[in-house]
Amino acid sequence: MQKKFIYWWQKCLPFIVVRLAILLKKVAAIVATAATIAMLGIYISPTPMSYAITISQASVVVNPSKYIHDKQTTLEAKVPNINVYRSPGCSCCGGWIDHLKTQGFSVQDFPTPDIDAVKQRYKVPDNLTSCHTAIVNGYVIEGHVPANDIKRLLQERPNVSGLSVPQMPVGTPGMEIGDKKDPFTVFSFAPKDKIMVFNDYPY
Repeated sequence: MQKKFIYWWQKCLPFIVVRLAILLKKVAAIVATAATIAMLGIYISPTPMSYAITISQASVVVNPSKYIHDKQTTLEAKVPNINVYRSPGCSCCGGWIDHLKTQGFSVQDFPTPDIDAVKQRYKVPDNLTSCHTAIVNGYVIEGHVPANDIKRLLQERPNVSGLSVPQMPVGTPGMEIGDKKDPFTVFSFAPKDKIMVFNDYPY
């Protein structure tokens, strides 16, 4: 029995060795092919690894400055631009313009000899007229309206034509005379004579 096993093993051993050699060659070929494909994938890639790392590092540096720039642009965009139409010789109008500038408004001053025509063009009610008329973001501002009321108007965006402080009350912005202050009301107005109280200053 033992002799038969030795005889069988001696007869099959060369065949087994050949099959193992063939199998090892196939495994080596598969590993080599996989490695080649992987390497080709790296070299063929349109974005080299070093470049990708550069982009990642650059984004850390560039993005914060871009954010700051965008933020500054947004803040600048929020600065209200206001066009003021006034009589050339009106000094109190100049005082109101200075008040707007100190409150962050960008003012365009347009002296005009026919201020009444401006008021008619923008349909300011006759009982709400004052010495100057201004336009900001599509709203009409008539008279010495405080800047904070204009800012509130621009923030709330109500469905009105604009605001007015009729006549020229003492103590309003641009109409300061010492410590004297007259009570006054800021009105909102809309077409068809719709007039409402927007803010009240009961000094």
